[in-house]
Formats: sequence, C-alpha cells, structure tokens
Amino acid sequence: MQSITVDEFYKEIAGKTNGSVESLLPAGINKEIGHFNIFNFEDIIPKVKADPSHMPYNRRAYYKISLVRGRNVAEYADKTIYIEKNALVFATPKIPYNWVPQDDNQKGCFCIFTSDFLLPSKSGAILDELPIFRPGGVPVFQVSDEVADEALLLFKKMQTEIASNYLYKYDLIRNYVMELIHYGQKLEPITTYNTAHNASARVSSLFIELLERQFPIASPGQKVTLRTASDYADRLAVHSNHLNKVLKDTTGKTTTEHISSRLVQEAKILLKQTDWNISEIAYSLGFEQLSHFSNFFKKQTSLSPGEVRSLAG
Repeated sequence: MQSITVDEFYKEIAGKTNGSVESLLPAGINKEIGHFNIFNFEDIIPKVKADPSHMPYNRRAYYKISLVRGRNVAEYADKTIYIEKNALVFATPKIPYNWVPQDDNQKGCFCIFTSDFLLPSKSGAILDELPIFRPGGVPVFQVSDEVADEALLLFKKMQTEIASNYLYKYDLIRNYVMELIHYGQKLEPITTYNTAHNASARVSSLFIELLERQFPIASPGQKVTLRTASDYADRLAVHSNHLNKVLKDTTGKTTTEHISSRLVQEAKILLKQTDWNISEIAYSLGFEQLSHFSNFFKKQTSLSPGEVRSLAG
C-alpha cells in the first residue's frame, strides 16, 4: 500500500494527460498556506475499461472530496460500497481505500487539499474532528440527480474562483469547501455490503501492509508510530475487536501478537547489526522509557537486550 503525496498525485495526472506538472498547478497557490486544486474527471481520466489491478489500495497524504457520476465500487478495509449513479465521496489521509470504476462513462469533479489549507485559524474547524472525516465512518454518500446538481454548483464556484484574479479567492474557496463538507455531513450514508471472506482477507492484508511499512528502521531518529491494536484499527477504520477477530481467524495470531512479534524481530536486528545504544533502539521502536523496552523484550525472548547484543558480539 503506497502513501501518495500531493507531488506524486500531480506526476501521476501529468503522465495520464501527457501534460506538465506546472500546467496543472493553480495560479498563486505557492503564495498560499497549504494546497488546493480542483479537476473534472473527464479531463484527466483516460476513457479505458475499468481494471481493479490498476487502482490498488492507497493512503493519500491529502484530503479529497469528489462528486462522482457513474457506476463505481468503493472498497474499504471491511466495507464494499456499490454506487449506481451519483455519489459524494470524502477521503481522508488516514483511511486507505480502493476505487473501482464499473464503466467508462465517468463524470464529475473532485478537489484535493492539504490539512494546512483548512487550518482552524483559516476555516474555524479541525478537520479530523469533523464527523465526516473520523475513522470508522463510511464517507460515501449516494445522492439523487437533484442533490448532485446542487453539489456541482459548489464545485463550479470553486473552479470560477481558482481561475480568477481575485486577491482573496482562496479564502472564498475555503468557505465553499466547508459548505461542501457540511452538505455531506447532513446526508445519510449509503448502504454497505460485506462479503465476509473477501472483507476479512482485505483487513488482514492491509494490516500486514501497515505493519511492514514501518520497517526497517534506518536511523535512530526514525520512530514506529503505530504501536497498539487501536492504532491500526483506527487507521483501517474498523473496530479493534473486529480487527483482532479477523487476524485471529485468518492468521491464528492476535493483533497484539503480530505487533509484538514484529517489534522483537526488528529489535534483534538493530541489537545485532547496529552500534546504536539500547536507549536509541528503544526510542525508535516506540518505547518512551528504556525500562519498558527491556521488560517487553525479556518477556518476549527470555533474554535482556544487553544479553542479545553480547551474544552477537
């Protein structure tokens, strides 16, 4: 599972449209705090048959709001969402998903923006505290033609402003983005359909990918950030009990056992193959205190970190 940055997004779009990154950037955005842009689907998506293999699960490093007109399937860790006609989709950097077009008649608009673009001082809101962006929700809303047309007006206003020379255009665009967010929060979520086996396989696979993405530890300043079952459950937008059950059923090990095993594996590598002191290793593995790391390591291996290092020497 990749983590796609704003720069990588532009490189991908430039490749699809045979254009340049510079031509895609809005005028004056470099003078702004954060980043914002808006696109029409039909301008950047090649008219090709849908192929799920071309759109793997990705965790994007930016927020994205889309008005999609066409048949699609959205796959989250344990949810499969079928879209027959129109949908508003709110994507957050914290939740990976897979988007699978079901036909080549895809229309609509989408905007991307970074968290800095909607700082509380600019927008009056804390993005990750808004209900629509909280982990565990289903931020896909199927809407009627009438509602889709109303949402489209907001996107069109953004497009008009971003092309204008108005000095305060990005302040106005922030208001339109917040209006769109509130518009979405008033909608009822679309029904989800779960295929138990497929959903469990996806949850298990995504968990392993998230776990492995934190390794190897390449420097003492690098630090493991996902340490608990809750950390992973939040990132995958599932309940921690559900994640634990899925992993137990599919792998025979609990979430905590997987995390502990991988931490011990990395600890042994660092103890044997680096000259970092044990405090540095403990910190890089997410332990704030050396004693906590030592107790954890000895419980898992019956040896202290120092004993493992001396045996390696």
